[in-house]
This record gives sequence, structure tokens and C-alpha cells, in this order.
Amino acid sequence: MHDFLNKLWFNLGLSLGKISNEVFKIRLQKSIPFWLTSFFVGLIAVAYSKLFGYAESLMKYIFTIHPIIIFIQAPILMLAGWFLVKRFAPNAGGSGIPQVMAAIDLVNQKTKVNIRSFLSIRIVVVKIVSSMLMVLGGAAIGREGPTIQISSSIFDYFNRLIPKGWPRYKRSSMIVAGAAAGLAAAFNTPLGGIVFAIEELSKIHVKFYRSALFLAVIISGITAQGFLGSYLYLGYPSVGDTSWFMFIYVIVIAVVGGLLGSILGKGIITIIRWRKRVFTKTLHSISFIIIISLIISTLAYFVSYTILGSGKDIMQQLLFSNYHSIKWYDFPLRFIGSLLSFSSGAAGGIFAPALSAGATLGALLGSLLNLHIADTHLVVLAGMVAFLTSITRTPFTSAIIVLEMTDRSSIIFYLLIAGIFAGFASRLIDKKSLYDHLRSDYLHEFKIKKKPDMDESKELTDENIVTSEN
Repeated sequence: MHDFLNKLWFNLGLSLGKISNEVFKIRLQKSIPFWLTSFFVGLIAVAYSKLFGYAESLMKYIFTIHPIIIFIQAPILMLAGWFLVKRFAPNAGGSGIPQVMAAIDLVNQKTKVNIRSFLSIRIVVVKIVSSMLMVLGGAAIGREGPTIQISSSIFDYFNRLIPKGWPRYKRSSMIVAGAAAGLAAAFNTPLGGIVFAIEELSKIHVKFYRSALFLAVIISGITAQGFLGSYLYLGYPSVGDTSWFMFIYVIVIAVVGGLLGSILGKGIITIIRWRKRVFTKTLHSISFIIIISLIISTLAYFVSYTILGSGKDIMQQLLFSNYHSIKWYDFPLRFIGSLLSFSSGAAGGIFAPALSAGATLGALLGSLLNLHIADTHLVVLAGMVAFLTSITRTPFTSAIIVLEMTDRSSIIFYLLIAGIFAGFASRLIDKKSLYDHLRSDYLHEFKIKKKPDMDESKELTDENIVTSEN
């Protein structure tokens, strides 16, 4: 790949050198690598989506045919997923979003730093393989967060290979654009990708790279649609005619979802920090992974399989089938599954598990209140927004993502209200989000463990990078 890109830049340089208009040539030199990277990210996101979906389907097929196998399947595969991260790329664990946030913080510093422990091709490979092993083992994880770290890694890698002398975007802008492109391709939600970049990742004025950000989202999104079609992540649930009293139910589910989601986030960070502090030996960590995998297996076998996987099928079932089939234990299972899986240290996101947990919580409320099906749909969607907001603390991103996943623009105000109230409620439990806690931990570990690197001089700085709008 490295040699191919070097030859590509060389040939492009020869071709662009023939352009007499200097301003036009500079704009092309900045834009062409960016376009190619966005296209490549779209391809990777599609491939990862397909592979992850096949792995999840295979896991549930095996469980349907021979449920008892989960007691062997879960420990072995989850242990393998953890070992890959532990051995080859420790910062490939978990969602990937906190790592991207930490990388952005580091490159925004004036001092020269090496962030390849957070963003690299090795991270991409380990992230994909580890998360697939985890979902094959039944872990309650998603692919959306990992896609963001994967996309940012690819953007940063391509950016480092741009020939010297070529104008380029600021490095942190490339990383943010990569994250936005990854989220857009993962959910097929271009607006969600843009809002996420602005609300969660951007610490600089977006106006300086807005065209680049928009183009990254558009190109990667179009690439994903070219292979997957113009699909919706969930579909078109019916929501019926909304009325004023539904605002009350939306606020109720928002507050409950915000509180419980924040409790989940606080529980995850507590377990992660406790595990790192107490389980200092490899054998201890192995025992921990085996224990949590057996807990998940036991609950899946004796209670319900709903604890397994990302939860996308649960969301689709709740939005397109009979709500009265919802069980009281569906939400606790999604909660426990996410808590244990994300605390394991292996790769795997929490976007989809948070959405599915919010969906089961909303469906449970709709069932308890004996709401009409269309009204229950609204409460389910509001629950998804609320729970995701409590984890990410990005109410507008959460509302826009759910809106684009379902194409229900008529309920946008209900979703926004759910996000806002959930954000207020979640701060009663913890003022910081799960991602903020993890970012702080990654930065702390980076400062403690980082030693002078022989390759550090090769890292890009922002001192001579062109940052003007193209």
C-alpha cells in the first residue's frame, strides 16, 4: 500500500505540474488525496459492515441450532478477541471514539507527538478482527464506534504519505473528517456524521475546513450507498399522528433513559479502572474475560438470547412487530450485556448496544402504559435517542442519527426533546460522559508510558500545513 500510494502521488504530481493556474493546482493537490481517502474509507466501511453482519448472523445461527455451544464459543472467541488487542494494539480496544478524541487533543498541542498508538493501519486490522471475534462469541458490541477509529486511522495514514511540498489540511482536521466519514458510512447518516464531528470532536472552528468535512462525508457515504444501496439502518417505522400529551411520555423516557444510560457509562468506567488496577497479571485478565463470557453465556442460555450481539435485530423487531411480546428482562439483559462486553478490553463499540438498550426501555414503557403501536414506536425511538445521549452526551447527534436511520422527520422535535432532557438527567449521575472519562485515561497512560520514539521525527506537525478553506 505504501509503495502504491507513493507511485500514485508521484504520477499525480507530474500531471498536476502541467497546470499553469497555480491557485487551481494547489486546490487540486489538497483535494485529490482527500477524495481518494474518503472513497477508500467508504469501501472499508462497507466491507467491515458486511463481515460484521455475517459474523453476527453466524453466531445467532449457531445459538439457534445448538444453544449449549455458547458456553464454549463465548469464552474462546472473546478471549481471542481480547488477546489480539492485548498483544498487538492495546489502544484498539473498546469503541475507538475516545482514542480518536485523545489523538485530536495530542495533535492540537504545539509539541511534536507520535499518535500511531491511537491511529494506524495496525489499529485498523486489529480492530476489525478483534470485534468480529467478539461478536462471534456473542458479545453485545457494535461496529459503529470501531468504524470511526478505523476511518480516522486511514485518513491519518494517507495524510502522512502526501508528498512534501504539497499543501494539505491541518492534521487534526483530517482526523475529525475521517471520524465523520466513518460514522456517516457506518449508519448511512451523513448529517449525523457532520453533527457528530461538530458536537463531539471539533475543538477548532469548523469554518476553516467545512468543505473538507462535507466532502469526506459525501464521498464515503456515496461509496457505501453504491455498494449497499440507499438503505435505512432500521427502516420506516410508523409513528402515526402525534399529539401534545406524547411530549410527556417522551420526557419520561428521556429522563429514565438518561439516568440509566449514565449509570451504565459510570459502571463501565468503574469496572475498567478497577480491572486495570487489580488485575495486573495476564492470568488475572484471562480469568476475568472467561468469567464475563460465562455470565453472558448463562444468561443467554437460561434467560434469553437477546443479550447477544449488537442488538440491531432487536430494534427492528420492536419497530416492526408486536410490542406486547416485550419481556421485562429484555432491557436488563441489554444493559448487562453492554456492561460486561465493553468492560472486557477487546474491540467493540457501544453505539448500537446503547440504541438497542434504549429501544427495549422505550418498548417496555409503551407496554406498561398500554400505548397504541404508533405511539409506542415514538417512545421506542425517543428511548434510543435518550440512551445514546446519556453515553455520548451528544443530544443533537443522537437525535439526527435516529432521525436519519428511520426517515421520520415528522418527529424531529420529539427526538430533540428526548436528547436534551436525557442530557440533563445523565449529568445528575455523572457530569462527564463515558468517552470523556476514557479519553482522559488514554491521555494519562500516554503521558506515563510514552518514551522518545526513534520514528517520532517522522511524524507530521502542523507548523507548515496549509489550513485555509479550499
